[in-house]
Amino acid sequence: MFLRLLPLFKEIRTFKLEEDVHVVRCSRERSRAAWKVIEEYLMPFVEQERYKISSGCRLHPDNDLYRDQEQHKHHLDINEWRCGYCRKNFYEEKYLDKHFDNRHFDLLNTSHSRCLADLCGALHCDLVMDSSLRKTKCNPAAAARNKHLCESLADSCFPVSKGPVSGRLHEFFLRQFCDAHTCSGGPKPFPKGQKNRTSMLYISLSVLTLMLLPLFYFFIYLYQRGIKSGSQELKRISLSGRKKKSF
Repeated sequence: MFLRLLPLFKEIRTFKLEEDVHVVRCSRERSRAAWKVIEEYLMPFVEQERYKISSGCRLHPDNDLYRDQEQHKHHLDINEWRCGYCRKNFYEEKYLDKHFDNRHFDLLNTSHSRCLADLCGALHCDLVMDSSLRKTKCNPAAAARNKHLCESLADSCFPVSKGPVSGRLHEFFLRQFCDAHTCSGGPKPFPKGQKNRTSMLYISLSVLTLMLLPLFYFFIYLYQRGIKSGSQELKRISLSGRKKKSF
């Protein structure tokens, strides 16, 4: 009887071990690279068109398994990273990543597959990662597979039938990401380049500058007026002194 139950005990033990070490088959590093590509080479153009990506699109932030944890990273200094959940500090980002895996694993929504790293082939993640990871030889089968994935993203995220704005973004996505998936020496990835997203900090500083600029010129005016009136007062005192001496 015991021998019959032994395989079952082994299976339960193996499952518990995997739970203890929190096995997640989704590369955090490549997911981060994919989001970097989306944020720098796609979203500024989407925002320019005032288009909202639906949650059903795999490029939507809600479909990034690590998005919430990444937003709880605070890079305070060159060698100082802070966990936004428990405010613990780390010297390097990789140690903060391990901390998330060990201490805040329960905050990941693993109920369904949302691994942004799976889209790296379509999004050319290797171009924004360590150059040593880039492939030097083009694989036609892989290029065709990545192009198919890329085109499916364009179709699902920017349906042509949704309207002219979605149609323009569909065409843009094909040119920006999909056309480069070829081994025949075609166009390079991201031919449209990237646009800097206007941050709230930049907007706030601009507004503050515009508000303070009139005050600055007003103080300059008062300062110059004070110098002018002071010089006139000195001149008047000097003239009155000369008159007294003449008597």
